[in-house]
Amino acid sequence: MEHKRSSLLYKLIQMGKVGRYFFTRLQRLFIFLILSGLWSSLAAAGNTVSTIPHSVSLQGIPNRLPTAITGSQFAIQTSGMTGRERQKAALEELLGGNVPSFLRHLKPVHLSQQMPDGQRIDAVIWVTPDYLAIGSDEDFLRIPLSYPSAVQAARAFGCLLPTRKMVDAICEQSTCRLKPDPMPPGPMMRSSEYYWKHQQKILTRREEAGCVLGDLVSGHKKDVVLTNRLRQKPGRIAIYGWHRLNGEPIQPLSTVHGERYADYSHGIRLIHGVVWINGKPRSVLDVLQDSRLAPVLTYEGMIKRPLRLLKLK
Repeated sequence: MEHKRSSLLYKLIQMGKVGRYFFTRLQRLFIFLILSGLWSSLAAAGNTVSTIPHSVSLQGIPNRLPTAITGSQFAIQTSGMTGRERQKAALEELLGGNVPSFLRHLKPVHLSQQMPDGQRIDAVIWVTPDYLAIGSDEDFLRIPLSYPSAVQAARAFGCLLPTRKMVDAICEQSTCRLKPDPMPPGPMMRSSEYYWKHQQKILTRREEAGCVLGDLVSGHKKDVVLTNRLRQKPGRIAIYGWHRLNGEPIQPLSTVHGERYADYSHGIRLIHGVVWINGKPRSVLDVLQDSRLAPVLTYEGMIKRPLRLLKLK
């Protein structure tokens, strides 16, 4: 029975991948809702998986084509583009499967919360080891995305954006903690040239730290995050993080920029749509709306109607 359930989940994920080309917007939404709630429904039915998996991979990303461009080629081709043109080009590459293979294998991150009744709630989320990138393992570019682009990429891959609490946990548990490398502010900070220059700085830091591809990395970018503040300030992007080596974030939670803003310092960390709560799989969306369980994943209590924040409802 467990094998059949897993097979169904993978088929639905593949449907979501194909749906990008053939399904209507309503059908894509329906598939996303099935993906996000499937394991919760199975758990409610009883006789479901009660152990945390040894590994989780992103199944919604198409295979990378042999003819796909590299990260450095993308930087060259998008040089001089407007922000919207670059975002469109980035989404075409990402949704077409031009993503390094190491990003497809997720890493577990543990969170916990002591409840008022004394019960301890333990959660395991699965996250991309690094920020979303275009290209191959040998030549890739971590690509900053606007909020609409980040949401579109996340939902296409059956994922969500992190909360601040998730970002802090990732930093604490990362096996490769890099020193931030802020660059001079100015109009060029939103250019492909700046993206690539920062990429090279990160590469140097990674080599100095002895890190390898697939390590859980932190410290090199700010995160685009999910927060209730986006409901108070619609049309904005929320950013947070860029932790120093001592664990302190350079960037407090901010919604100062419009939703289409993206600069070299931003990164997109994907969070798998299923979280394991005390060994039981649950939809992250459901947990974020559960007044009792939400504090294990967020500092803000419940995040009500997260689908609206993700522009799906």
